[in-house]
Amino acid sequence: MPENLPEPGAGVRPRFRSAVTTVLLIMISVMIVRDILVRRWGGSALPASDVVRPSR
Repeated sequence: MPENLPEPGAGVRPRFRSAVTTVLLIMISVMIVRDILVRRWGGSALPASDVVRPSR
């Protein structure tokens, strides 16, 4: 039997880690884009709490 054969299941962990990393990056990207869209086209007409209103 040749000695340079990998152990059974040796390539599963890096592939699994890569898949998990990819899924997490996609989820974070979707959340960021969703947040930007909600802030831009959201129905909220009230200014943010850190905006200074002019006095009358």
